[in-house]
Amino acid sequence: MFAGELINPVISPLKLSDSVQKALVRMTEFHLKHIPLVDGPRFLGLLSEETLIDIQNQEQQFKELPISLQQSFVFENQHAYDVLKQMHEQKLSALPVLGLDKKYLGLIDYEGLIDGLANLTSAELTGSIVVLEITHRDNSLAHVAQIVEADHAEILSSYVRNFPDSTRMQLTLKLNRTEISSIISAFQRYNYTVLAVFNDLRIDDDHHSRYDQLMNYLDI
Repeated sequence: MFAGELINPVISPLKLSDSVQKALVRMTEFHLKHIPLVDGPRFLGLLSEETLIDIQNQEQQFKELPISLQQSFVFENQHAYDVLKQMHEQKLSALPVLGLDKKYLGLIDYEGLIDGLANLTSAELTGSIVVLEITHRDNSLAHVAQIVEADHAEILSSYVRNFPDSTRMQLTLKLNRTEISSIISAFQRYNYTVLAVFNDLRIDDDHHSRYDQLMNYLDI
């Protein structure tokens, strides 16, 4: 999924002829801390609420102000993970999208990003989530897929979490079945450590008791 597919078409940018007050009203309306400023199709930069609230005369237009702008954006063909990375690292509530010609195309807000990531990870589909602990040496998605497919199931999505200064990794799988006790047994036969399983009512209580620990691992 690309950045251009995540644009919220409802949120329009601010122009140089707009006032500080209009920007703050629009931020409140869309629950944003950041909003883009443009000059025609040209992206000038990202306005922050923190900067705007310190301006005494909020009737002033942006063309009258020597205002600080943040040069944060993604191109339309960048991946959704690039959007997530930049918004997370820079603590942005929204991120502008530019075309390859650097013309402003639109804005990605949290809602659009979450919807896109839910689609990307098959979160909306019925199934189960399995979290395995593996080492870099044992990181073979092909072997994991073989175990799952041998039980006539499919991996809908997967991702890996690495830990600094450690050889261990967490592999999270989204499977297309809710009853996966036989798949869990197969993982255990192949000496995979099963950290947690969700949406399978037959899994023993020990796995469910690790829910809080998993949430901490995933920083959710």
